[in-house]
Amino acid sequence: MPDSHNSASKPDYVLGTHHEEHARLGIQHSLWREFVLDAWKRAGIGLGSSVVDVGAGPGFATMDLADIVGAAGHVTAVEISCRFMQNVKDQVKARGLLNVSVHLVDLMHQDIPLANTGAAFDAAWCRWVCMFVTDVGAMVRRIRTSLRAGGMAVFHEYGHYETYGLQPPTPHIDAFTQVAMQSFSARGGNANIAGTLLKALLQQGFEIVSIKPLARAARPHESLWQWPAGFIRTYLPRLLDLGFVNQAFMSDVLQELDQAEQDPQSVMLTPTVIEIIARRSCA
Repeated sequence: MPDSHNSASKPDYVLGTHHEEHARLGIQHSLWREFVLDAWKRAGIGLGSSVVDVGAGPGFATMDLADIVGAAGHVTAVEISCRFMQNVKDQVKARGLLNVSVHLVDLMHQDIPLANTGAAFDAAWCRWVCMFVTDVGAMVRRIRTSLRAGGMAVFHEYGHYETYGLQPPTPHIDAFTQVAMQSFSARGGNANIAGTLLKALLQQGFEIVSIKPLARAARPHESLWQWPAGFIRTYLPRLLDLGFVNQAFMSDVLQELDQAEQDPQSVMLTPTVIEIIARRSCA
């Protein structure tokens, strides 16, 4: 359930950038927003801050950051998808925002552009991006370079994706979780990237200020159910297009999900997210 392009020169996101994925990302952001705002506050992001949104997607977090930092602050959105970058630009134009800049950046090959003033950022925000890149160390180095001494980096990444599924477990949805992880790995990613990310941050001289797991559970009547259940419904056709599953597998998973949704006592666990707040060393 990452934030995840279509251009002739760059590979498509494994999750795609189609309309359904854009809509899913909007629901995802709204359902995780309280945790995000809390993390930003604890990292000191506020009025006047200069922040880079690393892997901004269609810009849901970018817009929230723009509101928080205000006219005295600045938000730089970096994104690899031309389509998502245009989504951010359209929102900036529609809202008449003067405190947001948007850049097309491939974080595996390009540095993060500094804010309009040329100064390093006070903070960086990165959610469900590290799990898709082929070199987390390179990405952490680029984030570090973009931050001022003492600047804060906030990450939400998965630490135990296997918790994703119904409780008690069911065979087909558990199989879906495993296939989804395989599809990320096939593109050079790693669903359970949090430990590797922590190691890279320490190697780059970051101080770990805070680390905590975010594990959630939902019932069919709760809004949160839309997130894990919605990902199954939107990603199964993508897995079919990519050749990871067949039509029979899709039908089995969806039948299991439909049955669960008819039972108000069903419980769906989300993949376990690890929240990391780290401070760049002064060296």
